[in-house]
Amino acid sequence: MQLTIYHLKNCDTCKKAIKALEDAGHQLTLVDVRADGVPLEVLAEIEDAVGHEALMNTRSTTWRGLDDGDKADMTKQKSLALMDEHPTLIKRPVIVSGSSVTVGWTKDVQAALIGKG
Repeated sequence: MQLTIYHLKNCDTCKKAIKALEDAGHQLTLVDVRADGVPLEVLAEIEDAVGHEALMNTRSTTWRGLDDGDKADMTKQKSLALMDEHPTLIKRPVIVSGSSVTVGWTKDVQAALIGKG
């Protein structure tokens, strides 16, 4: 299966997901969110699929460094602007397979993509 993985190359969770998916025989297109960036229209499509609450990494160092005003009253447009400006705010890995989008490397995601859970 062809998958597009939005990741950070230094993220341990992303590395585990990529290895497991490669081992399971998936063909991967890797996009490093920091080095390669994510076009705003692609980011908007991902956010449409999962919602900004699921896509925004509120546990990241980048999030903690934002002003309180940036964190307050989050809307779709505001979250897109923040993730466009600070790609490390995108929760990872984001895995796109056709019209299916998953965020994170949870047991449910693993079960759906590699049959493990």
